[in-house]
Amino acid sequence: MPTDMLKKVPVREQDPKVRATNFEEVCLGYNKEEAMSESERCLNCKNARCIEGCPVSINIPGFIKAVKEDDIKTAAEIISESSALPAVCGRVCPQESQCEGKCVRGIKGESVSIGKLERYVADTAREMGIKPEVKAEKKGKKVAVIGSGPSGLTCAGDLAKLGYDVTIFEALHKAGGVLVYGIPEFRLPKDKVVGPEVENVKALGVKIETDVVIGKSTTVDALLNEEGFDAVYIGSGAGLPKFMNIPGEQALGVYSANEFLTRNNLMKAYRDDYDTPIARGKKVVVVGGGNVAMDAARTALRLGAEVHVVYRRSEAELPARVEEVHHAKEEGIIFDLLQNPVEILEDENGWVKGIRIIKMELGEPDESGRRSPVEIPGSEYEIECDTVIMSLGTSPNPLISSTTKGLEINRRKCIVADEETGSTSKEKVYAGGDAVTGAATVILAMGAGRAAAKGIDEYLSTH
Repeated sequence: MPTDMLKKVPVREQDPKVRATNFEEVCLGYNKEEAMSESERCLNCKNARCIEGCPVSINIPGFIKAVKEDDIKTAAEIISESSALPAVCGRVCPQESQCEGKCVRGIKGESVSIGKLERYVADTAREMGIKPEVKAEKKGKKVAVIGSGPSGLTCAGDLAKLGYDVTIFEALHKAGGVLVYGIPEFRLPKDKVVGPEVENVKALGVKIETDVVIGKSTTVDALLNEEGFDAVYIGSGAGLPKFMNIPGEQALGVYSANEFLTRNNLMKAYRDDYDTPIARGKKVVVVGGGNVAMDAARTALRLGAEVHVVYRRSEAELPARVEEVHHAKEEGIIFDLLQNPVEILEDENGWVKGIRIIKMELGEPDESGRRSPVEIPGSEYEIECDTVIMSLGTSPNPLISSTTKGLEINRRKCIVADEETGSTSKEKVYAGGDAVTGAATVILAMGAGRAAAKGIDEYLSTH
């Protein structure tokens, strides 16, 4: 039992100086002794607020009780009732603002480390060879799922558990969506974590077809009218990067964070034995302050660069997780806050040679409640660099919406879908995750996938 029940059992991590030179996982997770010790801190609340904070409604006290009893099989079964990706969520979910943010322990001390315990259960279950089981009878109906990211995998897994014949169509050559192309190895190992989680979904009976671009290879209408699918779920994410439209943004050495991370994570550009090179800058500027910006900055650092993060608001407004900012600082990332780019400077050959910055101050709050940054006249200066990575958010690719008749989209090019059921303006077509909300978190996308699976089941059960 912990000596101090008000504090979490610390989690082991790689030393910052060592991990800044490799792509091995930063957080080492709990071992058995640590996990059981941390599980003792759970009060097993009858009206568990932590469940309310979980977008997929995992029975958190239930699985932690099983950990306390060293019953990994039961703990894994409880989690799998609600989540198809526990090893992923245990690593990348913003637990501090969701389940752990609601934990009663957090009122007078530190909340229970729910995420680290979920990771422990998932990793241990995988090592023990425990697989999810399907008990439902086949319903004889087919559902197509577009996209194999967290939303698509979750929807597909839930539908398979209900007895549907499910096929996922993935545009890239490897399943996993943002889990494989967006999140770096040092936060989410691909072969150790993502691959087995995808295999667990396939073990439920889900088929995955890669290299299928919906809107080109085939269309949503064709899936329904020609290929015999009874419903379609669009979980294609938001992979279209945004830029600032400032002078010099077309210079060589300017990347979107999406391209930079995809080349490194999916195409292994950081490895010498992969033929997918990327320009390795010696001095890199990352523009943005979200989790993707932290991922890009920490990846560039591991490729040997000095890295600056330029963000137009203060540290208090950084949208990235506190843990990610903390890790970035530990590793040596330089934060240039309350500053904003106004021009990218080019050399005579068209390559980046620097970036012109203007200093900012916080003014009145904007629509979201955050104080709006305001330029300080005459405060411009230059940072010398050879690479600029733009991490300003993403929006859905319009390919699917533009090739699907009767599918309503909003002004942000996101598909309009019902929050509770995932239903869209087109009958038999459902949508969720980033394709509907714009770029958000893995767990919110999973929650949308679960809601849509329920909505599809209700529709197909009555039609």
